[in-house]
Amino acid sequence: MVVTGPSGCGKSTLLRCIVRLINPDSGRIIVEGKDITDLSYLNLLDIRRRIGFVFQRSNLIQRLSAMENVILPLLAAGVCRDEADERGIRALGRVGLAGNIIYRKPPQLSGGECQRVAIARALAPEPVLMLWDEPTASLDPILVMEVLEVMESLIRHSETAMVIVTHEMRFALRAANRLILLNEGRIVEQGTPVQIFSNPKSELGMGYSRLVNL
Repeated sequence: MVVTGPSGCGKSTLLRCIVRLINPDSGRIIVEGKDITDLSYLNLLDIRRRIGFVFQRSNLIQRLSAMENVILPLLAAGVCRDEADERGIRALGRVGLAGNIIYRKPPQLSGGECQRVAIARALAPEPVLMLWDEPTASLDPILVMEVLEVMESLIRHSETAMVIVTHEMRFALRAANRLILLNEGRIVEQGTPVQIFSNPKSELGMGYSRLVNL
C-alpha cells in the first residue's frame, strides 16, 4: 500500500501512530488482531519487534560496520550471535549487499548503500509489517532509482505487508496494490493506482494523475 499526499497532510504521523511512536487521540490500530492502542509497554515492545521501519535517513551508527548496524537490534532482542550473523547476511543479500562491503562503515558507503543497509536492518527481524517513510527523500535522483529497484524486488518476492509513504508516483503505479491519497489528515481517495490515475475523483487525485501522465 502506498500512501501519498501534500507535505504536512499526516503521512508520517500515520506511520508513527501505527507503532505508537505517537499516541493517537482516538480510534484503534489493529495489527495481527491486536489493538496497538490498548497494549502495555512490554507488549508494545514485542509487537514493535515484528514491525520494520525505514526512515527518510538511514540513521546508521557511524562507528559500526554495515553488518554490525544490521544485527544490533537482533542482539538487543536476545538473538544469539550466530543466528544474528546468519540473518544479517541474509538481509543484506536481499538488498544487494554482499562480500567485503558489509564490513565497511557508513562513511565508506554511498548514500544509496547506507539506505540499503537501513532496509536490511528493518528486514533482519523478519517483520510481519514494513513501514517506509519516504525512504528516498534524502537521496539524489540516481540513488533514488537504486533504492526503488530494491524496494520493488522486495515487494515482488516478499510476503511481508508494506505501507509505503512516497511521492514517487511512477513507482506506485508499478509496485502498489493499493493507493491512498491523504489531505489534511483525511483519506480523500483510495483504490488501485490504475483506478485513481485513470479516473480520479478528487482534486488531489487529478493533480497526481496529471503528474503521472507527464
